[in-house]
Amino acid sequence: MATYSERPAKLTELRNLKMAESPHRYVRGSTQQFYQWLTSKPGAVPSGPPIWICGDCHIGNLGPIANAQGHVEIQIRDLDQTVIGNPAYDLIRLALSLASSARGSDLPGVTTFLMMEGIVEGYEIAFAPDFDAEADLETPPAIISALKASLHASWKTLSRDKIDGETPELSMGKRFWPLEKEERHDIEVACKSPILHSLVTMLNSRPHLAKVKLIDAAYWVKGCSSLGNLRYAAVLSAEGKKKRTSFCLLDFKEAVQPLAPVAEGMVLPKDNAERVVEGARNLSPHLGKRMAVTSITGKSMFIRELMPQDLQIEIEKLNPEDATKVATYFGAIVGKAHSRQMNPDQRKTWLATLKERRSADLDAPLWLWSTVVELLSVHEKSYLEHCRRHALSSRTTKQ
Repeated sequence: MATYSERPAKLTELRNLKMAESPHRYVRGSTQQFYQWLTSKPGAVPSGPPIWICGDCHIGNLGPIANAQGHVEIQIRDLDQTVIGNPAYDLIRLALSLASSARGSDLPGVTTFLMMEGIVEGYEIAFAPDFDAEADLETPPAIISALKASLHASWKTLSRDKIDGETPELSMGKRFWPLEKEERHDIEVACKSPILHSLVTMLNSRPHLAKVKLIDAAYWVKGCSSLGNLRYAAVLSAEGKKKRTSFCLLDFKEAVQPLAPVAEGMVLPKDNAERVVEGARNLSPHLGKRMAVTSITGKSMFIRELMPQDLQIEIEKLNPEDATKVATYFGAIVGKAHSRQMNPDQRKTWLATLKERRSADLDAPLWLWSTVVELLSVHEKSYLEHCRRHALSSRTTKQ
């Protein structure tokens, strides 16, 4: 647990620890380095039609998302970096994430090769007008398990996973830290606003005129690349049907300037929280329609209610049999999010671009393969250097 003045140093230390756990986790936390390398190689990556992209499309940012009616789909679940940009960046980020996971699973290089083909195959399939991931793709076991867990999740599941208990209070300690007076005041004001009331009561189980009350709030130590930005958890009670009281967990997250490049000539919302919400509505409708914008201590924040069905898919280890299926499936999910934003001519042109520069023995664009291979090398070197610096820093701190 940390006080307000201790937060920055503690959060930096935690972020460094998380990124040092494995090369795969380092890739997930090094978005800035990813784009620094890409922008230093002009012409290496083709330009697709400018659309809303995730901007940080690694496998940890895809998972089951429920809409207000409780219907669950696998969609992009984290849009902090979303911008109107080049769809190729999402493909590369996803491919790098999966290739890094394959390395961490000690899979042979040929499996990584097949995964790259699978990503592109799934991505292109999703451009069919009547594409349905559940009907048109073989769902990998890891995804099936996540969907089953999502469909059977409840408030007890959510409170156990997020709050360390089934009671609505937030226990101060490793996950939750005390609030400053100004932070508490601004969260209380936000929770009384009509916007937040509408957000909480949009679920079918809660009447539109339900009484909504703040129960508890805290600073939330969560994430990796976003550690250091403001993040809060708030538990609210809401009067449900037949006067039954239900609880909900709200996630307040600071919206900062994106690292992903914006396509030339494109204009984004000036407020970063509005940018995140708009990107979510285009890429992940289930999530975007459940988000709102507010301000805490003068910082732009976006809010969403964390529903029990919103689960993160953690794939730390892959086997050769499932690896290509997972890659194909995730490629299709990203393809679906991209294709719905393009008109028929844009889809046709972008698919033609993806089919260019393919060799006889690789059914994936050579630019994608060569880019991922070089990025793997860059990140592996940087990961080892990160571990060295962190080890030296920890040793100095203990002395």
